[in-house]
Amino acid sequence: MSRRGLLGVAGAAAAGAGTYLSQQEAVAASPVLWTRPEGSGMPPVSGLHLQFGADAAREVVVSWQTPVPVKRPRVMLGTPSHGMGTEVTARTTFYRDAKSQQSMYVHHARLSRLRPGTDYVYAAVHDGATPEAGSFRTGPGGRAPFTFTSFGDQGTPTVGKLNGPKPPKITEKLTYLNDNLGSPYANDVTTAVERVAPLFHLINGDLCYANLSEDRLRTWADWFAMTSRSSRFRPWMPAAGNHENELGNGPIGFDAYQAYFSLPGNGGDDETQGLWYAFTVGSVRVVSLANDDVALQDAGNTYVRGYSGGAQRRWLEAELTRTRADRDIDWIVVVMHQVVVSTADHPGNGADLGIRQEWLPLFDKYGVDLVVCGHEHHYERSHPIRGRESNDTMTPTPAATRTDLVDTGEGTVHMVIGGGGTSIPSMDVLFDTPRCNVITGVGAAGANGRKTPVYVTEAAPWSAVRDRVNPYGFAAFTVDPGTRPGGPTTMSVTYYAVTGLYGRMEPVDTFTLRRTRSDGERRR
Repeated sequence: MSRRGLLGVAGAAAAGAGTYLSQQEAVAASPVLWTRPEGSGMPPVSGLHLQFGADAAREVVVSWQTPVPVKRPRVMLGTPSHGMGTEVTARTTFYRDAKSQQSMYVHHARLSRLRPGTDYVYAAVHDGATPEAGSFRTGPGGRAPFTFTSFGDQGTPTVGKLNGPKPPKITEKLTYLNDNLGSPYANDVTTAVERVAPLFHLINGDLCYANLSEDRLRTWADWFAMTSRSSRFRPWMPAAGNHENELGNGPIGFDAYQAYFSLPGNGGDDETQGLWYAFTVGSVRVVSLANDDVALQDAGNTYVRGYSGGAQRRWLEAELTRTRADRDIDWIVVVMHQVVVSTADHPGNGADLGIRQEWLPLFDKYGVDLVVCGHEHHYERSHPIRGRESNDTMTPTPAATRTDLVDTGEGTVHMVIGGGGTSIPSMDVLFDTPRCNVITGVGAAGANGRKTPVYVTEAAPWSAVRDRVNPYGFAAFTVDPGTRPGGPTTMSVTYYAVTGLYGRMEPVDTFTLRRTRSDGERRR
């Protein structure tokens, strides 16, 4: 059985992993919402963050974590004009970290039946803690303009310190080394996202690299402490990356990730909940995929390729079929971690043939508009691609080559946005003339214990724009639904390089995606 479990708020300390107790219904709160705790000894509300439900217009989840069980975790909800008049009980889930043998308790309050396009205020609290406040705006009801952002591969904003000056009474060596690939820019990129103030943010996998850290719980805590400055005000919707795979944390290594986030369901079993999911915002359907299931590369703590037994692919095809038949949805945006295009030479990861084999035929068949990825720690984008060459690497074929205005009805645009803050950027190892290393298989385990990748190098006719200068940045997408049924709708895209303190940023790549709305007349 997985080490994750769901606890009732009353008996959390005594219940074992996997124990489920009923959740209380939301109740009206009294005008006196709380009193300041006086030396309660209870942990504070930490890592406050938001997630959208399947319908962003009507459902938001408020989450936070504590290192011990707490009593009565709850959220007070209201609007800026009427105050917080509703109390919603949070459910508590937990996981036990296999490395430290310590548990983390995560509290999720599901706020439902919300009003579309509405501003809300809230405060998360549990007995003995000071409330932590935040706010959010629900997604629009139907077609309306909005902005979202995206990056991957962040880490934490740690600065290494080796044998530095020691405070008095400290006798052991100070060896505070960064063991999770973080950099100070992880913090700056978070700040820059807040300068744009999107409706929501997509994080394209490899959130904090806890699987590399000696102290995995602290690494997750550091990451949430940093990102909560943004994610308590707007949902951060993740895709699972290879560094979310943690040795010993559940049958496939994703217990921590699955405990920290309460994401829309996928109809699968408990072991795969939250690893792939979809949600709707206005005229956009966002689909999050877990590429470790299909990728050939061995890049996590354990090699888990094929763990879903094809369930994720079946779910994806059913999801894309429904979405393309929905006349209220114009855009399909996929967020995932590993890539199908990259012009990074070694030591970059390269593209993955397994993903090309499993996902690209479905993206083509159902007209996916945009794919945002991480994994490679730089920025680049493709021309719209549709179909492939008849070679062993399935080289994607560009459908058009204009770079300022792209019709996604002709093909899918892939964006590699992996400069979220990691300490090992890859913009300096891009091929001078665009080429692509493709992982076509794996061999025996190497010195690091991972299966050695087998590479084939191909031409990259799909390569459109690359940033070979700036290591860090993110992209912002502004949806304009248009005004006429069956007419054009656009998505304006800007990639910003983050260049310094306080989220200093500058635009590097600006272009427009265009497609035809789905609500035109149906041909008989």
